[in-house]
Amino acid sequence: MTDTVSPRRPRKDAAANRAGLLSAAARTLALDPSASVDAIARAAGLSRRALYGHFDDRDALVRELVASGAQRFNAIATDPGLRLDTEPVPVALARLTGRLWGEASHVQVAAAVALDERHVEDSAAALAPLRRALMALVRRGQDEGTLRTDVAAPTLARLIEETARTVIVRLDASSPEARSLVVRAVLSIAGLSWRDAATLIDAHADVVGTGS
Repeated sequence: MTDTVSPRRPRKDAAANRAGLLSAAARTLALDPSASVDAIARAAGLSRRALYGHFDDRDALVRELVASGAQRFNAIATDPGLRLDTEPVPVALARLTGRLWGEASHVQVAAAVALDERHVEDSAAALAPLRRALMALVRRGQDEGTLRTDVAAPTLARLIEETARTVIVRLDASSPEARSLVVRAVLSIAGLSWRDAATLIDAHADVVGTGS
């Protein structure tokens, strides 16, 4: 009698399933940060068992999402093409915000996940390079007098981050006005009037994706 051995599923199928789970988790968690494992698996068209074949638990899946999104954000924050060190701080801050919004799906899931207390430390550690870039901008802007100085730099950097996160999780990423709203909200909490923000955006339309 010959034993029959079931062939292993090709590795590319496993990789596709893992990618599908991460994509489904991003969509699902952006809408509901407390979404269950079952909800994520259903969104991916897979079973709960299949999900656990790739991730030990829900937290492991979320941590990979955080790490993936953080890599994208940190790459933007350290991109020399943004000229964060040389442009006027309000323009640099607007440009950084606009570029981050360009990763809308990842921004929204990262913002939603960051609201979950279980992943605050993971998010903070993964986004350290981005936070350093933001802090450097805030300190330079305060030194130059282009950002508000009635709030200490660490507090202002945190307020900017929280403002962006709050706006992001409440906006439809497909809205043509979304990027402009996020940029204006960030500039406002940083100390610019709505008129000054509008003037900046008119002069640098590329920060909201409408310029060359």
